[in-house]
Amino acid sequence: MEQTVKINSKITLKPSRIGKKYYVKTFGCQMNEHDSERISGLFELDGMKKAESEDNADILFVNTCTIRENADDKLYGTLGHLKKWKLESDNRKLLVGGCAAQKDKNLVRDKAPWVDVVIGTHNLTNVINLLNQSEDWGPVTEIIDEIENLPTDAPSIRESEFSAWLTIQIGCNNSCTFCIVPSVRGPEISRRPSDIINEAKQLVSEGVKEITLLGQNVNSYGRDLKIDNKSRPYFAQLLEQLNNIPDLERIRFTSPHPKDFKKETIFAVKELSKVCNQIHVPLQSGSSNILSKMHRGYNKEKFIEKIDMIRSIIPDVSLTTDIIVGFPGETDEDFIDTMDIVNYSEFDSVYMFKFSPRPGTVAFNMNQEFVEKKVIDNRFQLLKDTQTDISERRLKRFVGTEQLLLIEKLSKKNNQIYSGKIDSGQITHIDKGDLNLGDFVNVNIVDSTPFYLKAEQI
Repeated sequence: MEQTVKINSKITLKPSRIGKKYYVKTFGCQMNEHDSERISGLFELDGMKKAESEDNADILFVNTCTIRENADDKLYGTLGHLKKWKLESDNRKLLVGGCAAQKDKNLVRDKAPWVDVVIGTHNLTNVINLLNQSEDWGPVTEIIDEIENLPTDAPSIRESEFSAWLTIQIGCNNSCTFCIVPSVRGPEISRRPSDIINEAKQLVSEGVKEITLLGQNVNSYGRDLKIDNKSRPYFAQLLEQLNNIPDLERIRFTSPHPKDFKKETIFAVKELSKVCNQIHVPLQSGSSNILSKMHRGYNKEKFIEKIDMIRSIIPDVSLTTDIIVGFPGETDEDFIDTMDIVNYSEFDSVYMFKFSPRPGTVAFNMNQEFVEKKVIDNRFQLLKDTQTDISERRLKRFVGTEQLLLIEKLSKKNNQIYSGKIDSGQITHIDKGDLNLGDFVNVNIVDSTPFYLKAEQI
């Protein structure tokens, strides 16, 4: 067996992989994106370099999602396609991780035996050791039920030099009937505040200007920690500590839960200079009946109270939300309740989803109440059209105002256009000119659409 190098008690590196190319293919949410950054960091620690695409990679990691109805079909279709990729070279290694791997356990191995490593969400930091095992002994599957090490223990390779995810908690203690997250991510575990602050400082030292705090329910952060100061919500206290970090410019967070919003957190958003003027409030449904079936912990009236509280404290705040159309048992009256809240709340944007039954969730077994696809499609289109009109009206309020824009990336459609976000989170386009990625630029907003703003440099 070839020589190995141990850098610590957790990870063993192989010199033979130095210079090999890796590629990480990511499906799903921000948590998956951040996990993929960690996987990339571990691969580069192992001596590998990032490939431009899977076609010229030696090591391919597929980070899976299981939220959508067709997620499993898409995964196994992808793995079937990758069988040809795998067989083109004896030296290629195919790894599968993420939520689908955690949920299905040995099913991935049974359906795609050509996969070298199957790893769950709870032990991503062991990916190099499992890759070693697969090279020495053949295909390996390791799915564990409890967190082995926080993913934050691993280095990360970010897609952006200037914006970064920062995980403050993993897992979830809620029991939403449409959600598989508690099953694949486990119970809620909060990181120690000192670890979060130290990581934020490290990110700033590397040139990061904006961080987005990640958690399944960020505003319940810290409840599992033994922290002496309980005078204010732990999340509000964490925002205050992060706000004091020199040279950190912006702080965002996702995703909170409406039932856990406290006025102290809203005041923190208002009063802390670095916390952005943007709040995500996931509605899911406006019907008290459907919200009860979803186990959301609030009803229509309670949600409106939260919206009123937020707007009374920060009148000009940008609000966004999530809505599921066609949850089992949703009637026309239930959908009208959802539209009532959409019209009342005037969200800047809405992330819309058609209900899809996920194995392992309570809602999967509500099949006798499934809503007809044609009905869901019609409701979805009405919601989309209504929200487009609202978004168009809401974004017009920025036209003629001066904003601070962080230049984040080059437009995919026009290499003479940069795009980024203003403080309130709206995507904003500007001519490239003599600007550079990572610049903070004072701009005038000169035009708007329902989906983005247009700006000119001052």
